[in-house]
Amino acid sequence: MAEIVLDNISKKFQGNVEVIKDMNLTIAEEEFVILVGPSGCGKSTLLNMIAGLEDITAGELRINGTRVNEKPARDRNIAMVFQSYALYPHMSVEENIAFPLTIAKERKAKVKEKVRNAAEMLELTPLLKRRPGELSGGQRQRVAMGRAIVRSPEAFLMDEPLSNLDAKLRAQMRTSISRLQKSLATTTVYVTHDQTEAMTLGDRIVVLRQGVAQQIGSPADLYERPANLFVAGFIGAPTMNFLPGEIEGNKVNTAIGALPLGDRIRRRLEAGGHPKEVVIGLRPEALEDDAYAEGSTRFAFTDTVDIVESLGAVKLAYFNLDRPAESQHLDEVTAHTGGADRFGSAQLVAQVNARSDVREGGVLRVSFDPHDALLFDPNEGTRLGHLVTGRESGQA
Repeated sequence: MAEIVLDNISKKFQGNVEVIKDMNLTIAEEEFVILVGPSGCGKSTLLNMIAGLEDITAGELRINGTRVNEKPARDRNIAMVFQSYALYPHMSVEENIAFPLTIAKERKAKVKEKVRNAAEMLELTPLLKRRPGELSGGQRQRVAMGRAIVRSPEAFLMDEPLSNLDAKLRAQMRTSISRLQKSLATTTVYVTHDQTEAMTLGDRIVVLRQGVAQQIGSPADLYERPANLFVAGFIGAPTMNFLPGEIEGNKVNTAIGALPLGDRIRRRLEAGGHPKEVVIGLRPEALEDDAYAEGSTRFAFTDTVDIVESLGAVKLAYFNLDRPAESQHLDEVTAHTGGADRFGSAQLVAQVNARSDVREGGVLRVSFDPHDALLFDPNEGTRLGHLVTGRESGQA
């Protein structure tokens, strides 16, 4: 298994266009690392540099301690799985899986054994004699993965392998890939623009924006402690709510009321000379119909519901506010998520209990634990901390 080290890696295309900027990342043996970000952020370029399909402009790439910048792709013992299945239509499933071993002139008995093992692992045994045209999209993707597995590579590189599949099949394949990676214990680098794939698959996630790593951490780190507004807005579905706020003493004035500001964060902000204008971040799942909320230290507000979406297990209640949060760091997230929103220019979304009698045009009292609210600097985009600490909000 491979340890992959990216040491100050940069990539420039013709015209001095820099698409990867000073990337530093160590991928441990057997680790599953996700590269995620909007289209054009450089994630596929980074993967291709690891594979040897793109030259490295600056920095050093090491695999198991050996510099491989100048090594061609064929000498890196790395297997790639692409968005397109790249199967040979005239060959059977068995022949497609065996192809890299056939080219390498492996012994026939060894090839047969490796193909059989890979087919069993991927539940392809009954399909070995079929051709790709007779398979579903998910089956074809498994054949492509089988072709990678038989090579026994030091690392798997996957470039949006599930993006051609429908939603239900993607969910099934995510489970298959996760199980497969754990079974093989092979270092894996996986590119996706789908943050749900990133959160469910990865040991660690690298969030990229315009060629720069915004944050590298576990799914829990990114969800609970986003480094900045971009990461906060990119990770999570529905996306995080952002409200403009103004600090005044031990309160933050917002469109939903004057929120309590903990003494610890207030003193730190004053000492650091941060601006009075801030952005409040609240995840929809932190907001609840107050009739179903638990805890005595919650902040509550009442407003008119604009739109209700029932998802079965939960309901989404949309509220239109006076004005949206403004920050250049949110612009790219807004563009990626398809505009300001679907129903209004300045909205807040609450994910409430499915039994709530919330209705469009009705008034709903919504509450949340102030500890779940995050403060961001609108100019720098950085996370400043929680509105209040766990102790101040009454949490253990």
